[in-house]
Amino acid sequence: MSLQQRMQNVEQRIRAACARSGRQRNSVKVAAVTKYVSLDTTIRAVEAGLTNVGENRWQDAQPKWEAIGSKASWHFLGHLQTNKVKEVVGRFDYIHSLDRLSLAKELHKKADALDISVNCFIQVNVSGEESKFGLPPGELFSFAEQLRTLDRIHVAGLMTMAPYESEPEATRPVFAGLRSLRDELNERKILAAPVTELSMGMSNDFEVAVEEGATWLRLGTVLVGKEEE
Repeated sequence: MSLQQRMQNVEQRIRAACARSGRQRNSVKVAAVTKYVSLDTTIRAVEAGLTNVGENRWQDAQPKWEAIGSKASWHFLGHLQTNKVKEVVGRFDYIHSLDRLSLAKELHKKADALDISVNCFIQVNVSGEESKFGLPPGELFSFAEQLRTLDRIHVAGLMTMAPYESEPEATRPVFAGLRSLRDELNERKILAAPVTELSMGMSNDFEVAVEEGATWLRLGTVLVGKEEE
């Protein structure tokens, strides 16, 4: 399929999932994950209207960021090492992978030096898979307490990755679990402002994620394709 055909297909599927779950289409946003496509394809995607771009590593994102810059809003999706924070803060509008206090402190330090705030999603390992990063669900609330003193960090929402399942329906408990954690976090009023966003749902399972309340989808292959290196 062409880029336009993939975009139309994804749009139809998101609209159908919103209709099934009684949601407004404008409550769901999409970050186009471009880690498997070239600079040229990324530029075409942005020109076609996919102006939220997600990348996993700065070294891969750098040529795209330098070419596209402020024409897109940039989302850092991968595991972030503390020694890479200086390359990410100030360039990426959202960081979806905040999962430990040492990283939070480094993000705060760099943001303070730049006199900006940084929008972060706390990554939670809802599924408990050892291969995935993220806080165990039981540590979320104490972690949020620790973030209260780091005023340069704005917690926009929570993020999780579901296991890859041949039947996407099997991912539903993971997405429902993240939504429940967000709601409880807000009920406890740990943070200064309510947490509104849920970053969950990828190419294989995004329709289930929409039905369970996703506000940010991270879509790569199903949306922009995959190119062989």
